[in-house]
Amino acid sequence: MAKSKRQLILEYRQAQGLENAGAQEIRSIQAELGRLGVGQRPSLSYIANVLRQAGTRVDFNHRYVDPLMEEPYATRLAGLLQFRDLETAEGALHKLDEAYREYEKTSDRKGANFVRALALKGKQRAEGLAANPRVSPPRRLEKREIASWFRVWLQTPDIFFDWLEVRKGSEEYQVTFGGAAREGSG
Repeated sequence: MAKSKRQLILEYRQAQGLENAGAQEIRSIQAELGRLGVGQRPSLSYIANVLRQAGTRVDFNHRYVDPLMEEPYATRLAGLLQFRDLETAEGALHKLDEAYREYEKTSDRKGANFVRALALKGKQRAEGLAANPRVSPPRRLEKREIASWFRVWLQTPDIFFDWLEVRKGSEEYQVTFGGAAREGSG
């Protein structure tokens, strides 16, 4: 049975004794997988995330690579960044905002900064999807909207949810997303 890309990445990690990986090591792994003929080579971000999940310290900044977080932040913030559609994006922003407020209340700057880093990744990922010609035009429009939500939250978290209610009530929003928004809230 053929080994999965994940298994091959982990075997390479073990064989090379990779405790730390930067862009050069991640590109080397990608090239090695290409030489092994695993089909379509995995993306650099996929390799970085597999390494990070396996405990490698990854120094590779990319919109699809999750920020490195230590405990207890990693557990508290795991899975909060979701934006499959407008409804899940709004839910994710509520959860991120809640975590942000908790950290702010206890003057935990590190925790607050991790939340902001996640929100920035959300904005970058949504922008990337909005610009991707392989994504359908309606989904690109939705991702552009979601990216703007993350941008506004990052700029003005204190008034974001008031702004969001005004935005969702606007004629432009209703014309563009009204049907999808009503279906998602049912």
